[in-house]
Amino acid sequence: MVERAVILAAGLGTRLKWLTEHRPKALIPVGRDPAIVRVIRRLVSQGIRDIAINTHHHANQLMEVLGDGSRFGVRLYFSYEENLLDSGGGVRQAFDLLPGEGLLAVHNADVLADVDMQALAGACPEAGACLCLVGNPVHHAEGDFSLQSNMISLNDSPRYTFAGVSVWDQRAFDAWLSGQCFPLTEAIHRLADANRCAGMLHCGLWFDMGRPRDLMQAKRQVHALEQNSGLPLAEACISMPDLWHLRRVE
Repeated sequence: MVERAVILAAGLGTRLKWLTEHRPKALIPVGRDPAIVRVIRRLVSQGIRDIAINTHHHANQLMEVLGDGSRFGVRLYFSYEENLLDSGGGVRQAFDLLPGEGLLAVHNADVLADVDMQALAGACPEAGACLCLVGNPVHHAEGDFSLQSNMISLNDSPRYTFAGVSVWDQRAFDAWLSGQCFPLTEAIHRLADANRCAGMLHCGLWFDMGRPRDLMQAKRQVHALEQNSGLPLAEACISMPDLWHLRRVE
């Protein structure tokens, strides 16, 4: 079971231009709540109790808005990066703040999805990782990885897109020191070569809100879900599972 998580929220959000000039991308509102609040609530609903968040761009705003996490029923820790460490380096530095050891979920702050984190945890190889994959969106038609017998393959087909949601055995990062800059894909490639990177294809809801068009689509779908359920999205996805599967993958 995974009870710890890292949320990647340090990005500059340059593709969203004016929307992120004076605030971090993670605080862009999506319906009733900022994007990162929705991610936090979704993780908490699945048993996550400690979350480290990497920060850089307008870091103080994130800390002020989110606080210590008590209002969400979770403990929050903030990992500030004076110089951006990329996705892998961000995870490596952030998880040092978390209590315990073993498995940890990794979730992009600008992704909304109904991924079953405990299912990913159950499929995570020893000292490895389990990635959530989705069908390829129009802006990434070539995909990232293929699946062969539920394991990530770098060269086969068909290829799918990494969803920005995964579960890792902390030992998968033993090759890097805290503070090193490296992309998460570097760790994924090492694990795949060693046959220690599993994958699961997700057919539920998934929004990557890193582009203006995708953000607007996510806002519309979230509004529809909340209007139909009368609940915030984290509760709507539990009480109205059929509505929650309004997936946006083109």
